[in-house]
Amino acid sequence: MLLAIIAMIVGIALLVYSAEFFIEGSSSIALKFGMPKLLVGMLVIGVGTSAPEIVVSVLSALNGAPGLALGNAYGSNITNITLVLGATALVSPLFIQKSLVKSDFLILIGITALAIFQLLDGQVSRLDGAILLGALAVFLTFQIYMAKLGKSASDDVPDTVDFRMGMALAKLIGGLVVLVLSSRLVVWGAVEIAKIAGLSELIIGLTIVAIGTSLPELVSSIIAARKGEDEMALGNVIGSNIFNTLTVVGIPAAIMPMAVAREVVSRDMIVMGGVTGLLFVLCLFAVRGSQKLGRGVGAMLLSIFVGYTIWLFVGG
Repeated sequence: MLLAIIAMIVGIALLVYSAEFFIEGSSSIALKFGMPKLLVGMLVIGVGTSAPEIVVSVLSALNGAPGLALGNAYGSNITNITLVLGATALVSPLFIQKSLVKSDFLILIGITALAIFQLLDGQVSRLDGAILLGALAVFLTFQIYMAKLGKSASDDVPDTVDFRMGMALAKLIGGLVVLVLSSRLVVWGAVEIAKIAGLSELIIGLTIVAIGTSLPELVSSIIAARKGEDEMALGNVIGSNIFNTLTVVGIPAAIMPMAVAREVVSRDMIVMGGVTGLLFVLCLFAVRGSQKLGRGVGAMLLSIFVGYTIWLFVGG
């Protein structure tokens, strides 16, 4: 127990330290290549911070623990919206771009609807996994194509940026590696404590593991928002949820079909779809008004996270 507690404390400290370098490196690369910061948040940070979820879900599926794999993926999506965005907006109100609502968010809603439809028959088959991975390939191709169309500033970047690119890449890669490793440390400690408490693997996946693997998103988004990089903070969450749904479920399912617990459909998918739709409505109202998700919205999202977590433990 003591070793698990120490692992969690050390892991959280490393998360906070490494996220600073990760965001700085991402910002520099965005400047160098003329990439929109929203795209950097979705692809670079979104993929990178989803790495812990991918590792956990693949290992869980191979070890015959589909509840942990699915709980990790969909629990992380719920946590990203309610805890990550809620805490980020509470620390620093987030500016909402119209393009976010018109394109990227609609993609997320479509992918969420696909995930819910796939679970209705009580299993995630290899065909379901192949469809999810195919959707991922289409999504990546579309994002890269759109980035090339919008690329205009890179030719005007001063040559002095070249000298800093080595440092930017070192910060990006080094920060990402430490983010992933430290999150693994936190999750290991949390799971050990949860096992002692006698929790089911689905509850562990939806709570302890989901929160632990969402720590990179949480730390990265808060630091990005405090640095004024609102696009990265929002892109981080949207990109992470897209990759969680397509890869964290798609890869394990393609390896080994997974049975779906009844409560995943009747409870967790409803919550995931509900908070995704709620965030879309909040962003829609924001772009028509103050163009910001304020601290009131952050407090509301956090309260949903607390209520859902209590529901899980009471029901579990």
